[in-house]
Amino acid sequence: MLVLTKQQDHVEAINQTLRRAGHAVHCTWLPDARDLVDALIQINPELLVVFSDEKLLPIEALSELRLRTQPPVPVILVAEQVSEASMTEALRAGAQEVVSLGHPERLQLVCARELRAFRLERALNSTLSSAREYQRALAAFMQGSADAIAQVHEGIVVDANPAWLELYGYSDPDAVRGQPLMDLFDPESHAALKGGLAACLTGKWSDHRLRVTALLADGTLLPLEMTLSQGEFDGEPVVRFIVPSRRHDEEEIQRRLADAVRTDPATGMLHRRYLVEQLRARLAEPVKGGVRFLACIRPDRVDQVVAQVGPLPAEEFIAQFAAVVRAECAPGDVAGRFTSSSLLFLIERGTTRDVEAWAENIVRKVQASVFKIDARTLSASATVGLGLVPATVTDPAAPVADAVEAAHKGTEHGGNQVYSVDRADSDTRVQAYDKIWVRHIKSALMENRFRLVQQPIASLLGEDKGMFDVLVRMLDEQGKEVLPSEFIPAAERNDLMKNIDRWVIGASMSFSAARKPAGIFVRLSKDTVNDKSLPIWLSNQLKASKVDPARLCFQVGQEVAEVYLLQTKELREQFKRQGFRFAIEHFGTGADPKQLVDHLRPDVVKIDGTLMQGLASNQALQQKVKALVQVAKAIGAQTIAERVEDANTMAVLWQLGIEFIQGYFVHKPEEVVLG
Repeated sequence: MLVLTKQQDHVEAINQTLRRAGHAVHCTWLPDARDLVDALIQINPELLVVFSDEKLLPIEALSELRLRTQPPVPVILVAEQVSEASMTEALRAGAQEVVSLGHPERLQLVCARELRAFRLERALNSTLSSAREYQRALAAFMQGSADAIAQVHEGIVVDANPAWLELYGYSDPDAVRGQPLMDLFDPESHAALKGGLAACLTGKWSDHRLRVTALLADGTLLPLEMTLSQGEFDGEPVVRFIVPSRRHDEEEIQRRLADAVRTDPATGMLHRRYLVEQLRARLAEPVKGGVRFLACIRPDRVDQVVAQVGPLPAEEFIAQFAAVVRAECAPGDVAGRFTSSSLLFLIERGTTRDVEAWAENIVRKVQASVFKIDARTLSASATVGLGLVPATVTDPAAPVADAVEAAHKGTEHGGNQVYSVDRADSDTRVQAYDKIWVRHIKSALMENRFRLVQQPIASLLGEDKGMFDVLVRMLDEQGKEVLPSEFIPAAERNDLMKNIDRWVIGASMSFSAARKPAGIFVRLSKDTVNDKSLPIWLSNQLKASKVDPARLCFQVGQEVAEVYLLQTKELREQFKRQGFRFAIEHFGTGADPKQLVDHLRPDVVKIDGTLMQGLASNQALQQKVKALVQVAKAIGAQTIAERVEDANTMAVLWQLGIEFIQGYFVHKPEEVVLG
């Protein structure tokens, strides 16, 4: 603070008055107005106090002096007498207020007010200056960036850098600015784009890459992977869509050269030799969950295509066919060109039905595609042959043979379909198989060699609530993990599921009591649904574990609930009385989902994972899932999407109103350590 006065006592009076009000004030005494200009520059004060009765400074000179500080330093005049006229004159001259030493409380309040206003204005100026500097730096970055960047506000492109214009084939920025974002992409990408926009604006989009198909200026389509981030443009929130450039450093060049050797140039997939190497390497690693399949995919009636367009242009057809199929790949799939006209995929999905749904989506996509070969346009269909890879198999030879045989038989049966080779054993062999597994299961139950694993359930609407789906694993006598797909079928055929279910329920209660999660989802088999003694057993377990029952949500598959509707309804009422929650899983697979939820009134519905296969590009599937969400919301049930495995699917689910997701995209299962 600067105090312009002839008397040092005045400085001390100001100092004491403000310190009594809690201000850590430092007063600089100026007895001569000629030193004021230098003091304003050197000290950069927050307040200037002038004793106006002493006539050291003409009041008219205040405005000019205040301009020497930015923002202008507030000026407070101190006078013996304060009147309306003197205050008006002071305000006209540029002072903020007139006070007197005779009213110290008013002096304190005025100084506090002006100090706060000055600091706020200074902070605002600093923020605006930083924002202007940021905008200049951002503009320079976008102009010079090799990454293609577009900024989108409320669905409209408001800015795009030269790299984006070059990518799309435009020379004039106005050809892009002001255009709806969706006009720059193939319609099948729209749902994922809309979901990604919404997720990014609410801060729920992380480092996920969105896979889309761009619609270029010349009408051609270009597959892209892009990242999304929040930003600001002209003071408005925007989403930045960034297509990373391919940087040609030495390491990148070496990688691309290595890929060129391994990759078939027409399909962009692995050559057969390297495909087999990759298959062996992947099968040497145990699957963490779900199932493995090999899929042989080939176009139908290739000979007719060759006859129609010629042998050399037929290679372009295979390239376009492979591009359609490759667009349905998940990040972890292994894909390669197996023969001149067939592709081979190793895929890992949650269930066999998920694999079938994925394959059916490929058949649909190929049938809906138009292939352009020179001046000709062709339509085509495809057959997908599936071969199961058992968890214990590390040699791909037999599953590859199954997939190829299935594709061949599917073609013989007319093509345009998904086909699997029936490898069901005879009754005698199944009985021998079950006899071994029954012994292992009973031994594992007696020796407590089961393990509970949990998979997080992520929220799409806000903070994650700490919910988990629980699954069971069995350890063999050597301590190796055994997946449910290996022992559950035998348990179901030999009345052992009730025992396994009770072990899982007990372990889940122990986990809930120890960790106190917001929710644990425990699935029940049909045997447990029909178990009349379950409610009494649960009551005893509640007393022993002292767990809050609201933390447990028991889930029953839609197919089981439909077949055993009365038993499921009775069990649901028991759960309600005991304080447990209830869910229907695999929702959307039955004949009448609405009627089922009207009967059972679940707290949660879990939409089946098969509906996630190809969801991002299948509008019919999107409408089906949207209808299921509306059915759930009509009864107040929460919605969870099962087995979500990529960012595009998550983005679409966001757009469709799903509240939670689970699957390998969220997290792979982890062992639960009970203590």
